[in-house]
Amino acid sequence: MNEPLVLGIETSCDETGVGIVRGHTLLADAVASSVDEHARFGGVVPEVASRAHLEAMVPTIERACETAGIRLHDVDAIAVTNGPGLAGALLVGVAAAKALALGLGKPIYGVNHLASHVAVDQLEHGPLPEPCIAMLVSGGHSSLLRVTDVTGHEGGVDPMGQTIDDAAGEAFDKVARLLGLPFPGGPHIDRAAREGDTVAIDFPRGLTSRRDLERHRFDFSFSGLKTAVARWVEAKERAGEPVPVNDVAASFQEAVCDVLVRKALDAAASEGIEDLLIGGGVAANSRLRHLAEERASKLGIRVRVPRPGLCTDNGAMVAALGSEMVARGRTPSSLDLPADSSLPVTEVLAG
Repeated sequence: MNEPLVLGIETSCDETGVGIVRGHTLLADAVASSVDEHARFGGVVPEVASRAHLEAMVPTIERACETAGIRLHDVDAIAVTNGPGLAGALLVGVAAAKALALGLGKPIYGVNHLASHVAVDQLEHGPLPEPCIAMLVSGGHSSLLRVTDVTGHEGGVDPMGQTIDDAAGEAFDKVARLLGLPFPGGPHIDRAAREGDTVAIDFPRGLTSRRDLERHRFDFSFSGLKTAVARWVEAKERAGEPVPVNDVAASFQEAVCDVLVRKALDAAASEGIEDLLIGGGVAANSRLRHLAEERASKLGIRVRVPRPGLCTDNGAMVAALGSEMVARGRTPSSLDLPADSSLPVTEVLAG
């Protein structure tokens, strides 16, 4: 009971997440998703997301408190994602967190969305190994980080590589649309790929040639892969031939996962680090998990991946990072903390 009780709020995209943790123990993880409202547009519409957050915020906070069996004034601190993400969506969460902190007289911690994806693993597998390599893969981000302190103290989160165009999750969504699969594309491609052949089509692996590796060893690029899939599908359609959706899904997914795992393990080996953490929405992909564990075991590298429900955006991950801030004695943020849509991963805690 001496561990900090922290409420976390996440509104960086289309999920309104409210999580409550005590130390490394998850007490509640309430999520209200507006994905169905975006599906007809084939992607997230920022204004729709912002309005959905406004409507869902109070009911989601109430549901989290009820699940955790606490009252709001019981919490020791409020944590909130203040970036990166959609500007309007972030503002809703930050405003709600400020209101709670001011009304309850509790400290507020504005935390980085990406670092939160790293911290959430503590709720399932215990304290993070530090240092570790973290690979974050989602609709907006594909990043490789060297983490020595998840709170960002003294440069504790150091970027090694990132996407230079489409992120992995974005590519999944675009390819799913090409194949006539629903939005969001990741789960549907994963499901279709189980019935397909991973080597049926030789799709390209971006930034893996010798020349590319000299300049972009740990960076990612999935735009060329997306285009290659589009051209392959279009050629089939022009020829009047049926598109083998399962084979295309499996071959595309294999190309993405191959590159992600290859670069993550190379980063770990180059730093002499034996722990790899994978987070973000794409970390829920079954093939990515299997391939990472299979290849890492041959190199003596340990892999940690949260359960799928903790990979996608949620308030629990924000609360987990907030709890770590409290436990390590980090100075709380001020009540005028901003929402920063382009917040760099090196800025883990707002001043």
